[in-house]
Formats: sequence, structure tokens, C-alpha cells
Amino acid sequence: MGSRGRMIGLVLALVLASGVFLLWNLRAPMGFILELRATKLFALIAVGAATGAATILFQTVAMNRLLTPGIVGFDALFVLMQTLLVAMLGGVAAASIPSGWRFLMEAAFLMAGASALFGVLLRRDAGDVTRMILTGVVLGVFLHGLTALVVRMMDPSEFAVVQGAMFASFGSVDQAQLAVAMVVLVVTLGLALRMAPALDVAGLGRGTARGLGLDHDRLVRRVLLLIAALVSVSTALVGPITFFGLLCASIARAVTDTHRHAVLIPAAAIIGALTLVTGQVVFERFMASQSALAVVVEFFGGLLFLALVLRRGRR
Repeated sequence: MGSRGRMIGLVLALVLASGVFLLWNLRAPMGFILELRATKLFALIAVGAATGAATILFQTVAMNRLLTPGIVGFDALFVLMQTLLVAMLGGVAAASIPSGWRFLMEAAFLMAGASALFGVLLRRDAGDVTRMILTGVVLGVFLHGLTALVVRMMDPSEFAVVQGAMFASFGSVDQAQLAVAMVVLVVTLGLALRMAPALDVAGLGRGTARGLGLDHDRLVRRVLLLIAALVSVSTALVGPITFFGLLCASIARAVTDTHRHAVLIPAAAIIGALTLVTGQVVFERFMASQSALAVVVEFFGGLLFLALVLRRGRR
């Protein structure tokens, strides 16, 4: 089966999983229940697609298939910005900002911060895998530490406003934020697909890409902006998920068996959405559990990260 057939199979599987999620054991009042389920379904699809696509983009510019935006601190930077926003404005003022505008403002700050921090990191250390991982982990811990310091100085009522952003949860989704996030997701994925041929060249390495006439540094800066937008979509809706992107990207590479980003990016996005929707069906419909999906996803993603690190170490 070729790449096209596999992509069609993934899309059909996602449609089937979505149908089961929406219609399984549906009872009156159907309209109200369908609205709740549809909101959660679109949130799962948005988070899965954003996380999968962001990881493929980040691994390409970092030249490292072990890294995800979460591992090197993208999620931590987003949570720190939300915490600083509440600390500066106060819990009531921050909560009164319309969620759509708040999301756009946080995404803009994340893009600026990510370009400043990770642009330098990728340009200087991308060739040293060990240093990249260690630098990313240290940076993530540093950002988490700053967040914890700011939180400790907060009023308990303001901390409650921040707390929702610090832990992954698929149980509650803001509809206004979801609408803005879906628009950002569609636009960002479209731009990423337009850059797919250049990403194929960038995947050959900075030196080779520059030798072939590609402005590699400019491409990395543009891709970092797309990654920041995708991370904003995921983190704003359900909170930080560190290892899930690694799971999506690894499965996408195994299923498609290609280096072409025109195939890899949509495949990782669909696999991310399919994994979350299927997992939510299993936990919510068959096991009557509302909150275990994020824990299980992180557990298997962490195991995969360890397995990849150990396999690389034996080479």
C-alpha cells in the first residue's frame, strides 16, 4: 500500500473513531449531549493535530528525532507566560479578558519568546544531540522553576486561575478558545504544508541545505513561529503534554516510511487526533473514566523516549 492509501486509511479510521465518540450510547436530550461531545471531539482533534505536526516540524529544524517542543520547554514557556499575565493583571482582570483575545495575546508572546530562545539554541547546538537534550531539559526545568516562584508569591485565589493551565485535562474546553484555536490550527498547517519542499531540503542538514541554495536560518525562524502557534493551540486547550508529540511523530514515520514533509505533517496530525479520540472513547465510553487519558499518553510517550535514547546509545 502506498503513502496515499495509508493516508486514506488513517482518515477513515479517524472518521470512524469520531462517529463512535459522538454516537455511542447516545440518549435524550440528544441535542445537548451532542453539543458537549462535539466540543470535546474538536478539542481532541485540534490538540492531537497540533502536537503531531509541531513535533515533526521541530525534529526537522533540530535535526533530532528524540526532541519534542515539550521536552525542550515550549510548554513550560507558555505556562510561565500565563502565570505572569495573572500575576501582573490580577486574577479577576486576567479572567475577564475574552478567552479568544487572551489566547491570541499569549500565542504572540510565545512566538516572540520561542524565536529568541530556541532560535539561538538550534543554530548553535543542533549538531550535538546530547547537549541539545540537556540544554532543553535544563531550560524546561528553569522555566518551571520560575513559574513555581511566581506562583508562590500569588494570592491563593489568583493561583486557582493559573492552576488550570498547569495540568493536562481533556475534561473541560472553552468553546470561544476552541474556535480561535481551530482557525489558528488550519492556517498554521496550511503554511507548514506550503513549506514542505523547503523542509525536505532542511532535513538534509544545515550545511547541505545552504549548499543547495536554501536560506536555512530564515526557514528555522519561520518554522519556530509555526511551532509556537501550534504549541499555543495545544497548551491553551488542555495544558502541557510533554511526550505525546514523540509518540505521534514516531508512529507517523513508521506508517508512512517517507521523509517527505507533505506526507509526514498531515500523517502526524491525523495520528495525533486519532490517538486522542480513540483513547477518549476507550476511557470515557468503556471504562467510565474522565481523566486517565493524559496520564496514559504521557506514560507511553515517556517509555518511547527512553527506548529511543537507549537504542541510540547502543549505536
